[in-house]
Amino acid sequence: MNLKNTFNLILVLLILLSCKKEEKKLALSTTTNAASVFNSSIRNHYFKTLDSAAYYIQKVDTINVLDENKINFLRSRKWYKKAEPMLMAYDYENYLSMNAPNLLKVEIDDYQDIKVLKPKSYQVLEELLYAEEGFENKEMHFVAEYLKVRIPYIRKNHILIQQRDRHHLKMIRDAIVNIATKGITGFDSPMLANSLQEAIYNYETIREILSIYEPGFTSKALYLSWLAEIEATTANLKDGDFDNFDRFSFIKNHTNRQLDLINKTAEDWGVILNTSRALNPTSNNLFDKDFFNMKLFSAPHSPEITDERVELGQTLFNDKSLSSSGTISCATCHHKEKVFTDGLKKARGINNEELQRNTPTLAYAVYQKSMFYDGRATGLEDQIVNVVNDENEFHLDLNTMEERIKSNADYVKQFDSLYEGKISNLNARHAIATYIRSLAPFDSKFDRNMKGLEETLTEKEVLGFNLFMGKAACATCHFPPTFNGTVPPKYMETEFENLGVPKNASFEHPILDQDPGQYDPYEVEEKRNFFKTSTVRNIELTSPYMHNGVYETLDEVITFYNVGGGQGMGLDVPYQTLPSDSLHLSERESKALIAFMKTLTDKEFSPKQEHTSLMVNVDK
Repeated sequence: MNLKNTFNLILVLLILLSCKKEEKKLALSTTTNAASVFNSSIRNHYFKTLDSAAYYIQKVDTINVLDENKINFLRSRKWYKKAEPMLMAYDYENYLSMNAPNLLKVEIDDYQDIKVLKPKSYQVLEELLYAEEGFENKEMHFVAEYLKVRIPYIRKNHILIQQRDRHHLKMIRDAIVNIATKGITGFDSPMLANSLQEAIYNYETIREILSIYEPGFTSKALYLSWLAEIEATTANLKDGDFDNFDRFSFIKNHTNRQLDLINKTAEDWGVILNTSRALNPTSNNLFDKDFFNMKLFSAPHSPEITDERVELGQTLFNDKSLSSSGTISCATCHHKEKVFTDGLKKARGINNEELQRNTPTLAYAVYQKSMFYDGRATGLEDQIVNVVNDENEFHLDLNTMEERIKSNADYVKQFDSLYEGKISNLNARHAIATYIRSLAPFDSKFDRNMKGLEETLTEKEVLGFNLFMGKAACATCHFPPTFNGTVPPKYMETEFENLGVPKNASFEHPILDQDPGQYDPYEVEEKRNFFKTSTVRNIELTSPYMHNGVYETLDEVITFYNVGGGQGMGLDVPYQTLPSDSLHLSERESKALIAFMKTLTDKEFSPKQEHTSLMVNVDK
């Protein structure tokens, strides 16, 4: 090599090193709130995944044989799953529609504006292609053609332009939470149960994003920790099959580890994740009490949650003078020893008459976006308005309630210090709602084990959790960590389901319950018998079960789901959302499910003292 060539080689190396150094410098300048220098690379990966999904969906056609259509569907869906973390982060509405469940969606603005929408999604196409009884080509064509148009539309109208580094880190975090809470449960692959493989596709995109960001890591060891963790995670997913996968170990050893890596990465990149979302960005455990951002589950601009306001709210909660008769309070129907239920099939009203529905628990009610079984209230403060005005409950009005509070000297003193001397029905409702928001301790046996505070779960209880999250399909409606119907990872909407609940407890001669549920007040037939998905937490103490209290025991509840709900028992339930075929749970599996659910009893509410040292090896 002559001197000129040597000089040119050295010059090229210096230029490359300079570019690399400058790239890293730019990557670490995120504290200026500038757009990420990696947006172009991430956008190109997004386009690649969408283009690939579009390419294979174009090959799904009625002129092709079924096997060819299945192959191309799976290839297209693979690339959709690779696009999913980015789609979920930057085009959430299209994310919701592209892989929506095969269920009618009803949008109601007012009596004159009611839309009943039939889904056109990958899930629908999956169920058509793999249905045992076949399908109509017209219906498959309708769904496939929609996807063929929609995917290029999403690509063309993307908004992946000015994202900050914190946005991309939040994208990774939301994808991790989504995989753990929905992705490994069969939520969006109910027919094929292809969830574990599809979780791998999600992780492949997470790895790709991190590799794009490699120059932005100050700590090379942290970047390598990410790669090792993702490799271990995908190996874990590859080794499992859907029914027998150990989801407990997966979440405890991988999901929580990855949430910790997110926090370390934020520090390494010098970014602060946005606190104006439902999840607390610094929590590193799915089952921490601070996993959620409580502010986002409170009324906008409401005062801070303090111990003093919780105490005032508790006093108001127990105050019978706030009802017209002076004989009932919130606590009349919500007993702490029953985890704020009353133990009755149906609640009792102001004159002790039976009301329409069972009293739901208030524990963890804060993490629901709709209140009452029919969702007629949009928040805790709004729920209190309904209770005060209802002629079968407080039968009062807000102004009278306000005057009664003003006439109490103790209240005047408390409001003076806690609400700047302003006694209003709004502040009173806020205080009561603040107390209810405090009823979410996350201190059950299961939580403590997930957080590594103890190792006391039995094999039977772990099996029960894995069944709950997998074969039994409970977690496709009762999402962790709250185990209610508020949908991860955004936690912005609470789901309602039609299970075909009977009014009697007979499995041989059931009679469909006639409570219309969400049919009222708009009289939409497609919403008849729909009720909010309640929490499974503390379920051991909140019997009887269902909106009408029809089942006294958890054994009956499991049997109801195992036989396929109302349709599975032969009832006419046109819009049932629960699959009508049997879960094929054995007696051992049913008992394991119940054993797991009993681990969700919070220590705060438990009537018995747990002796954890004696529980390590029992009841396996």
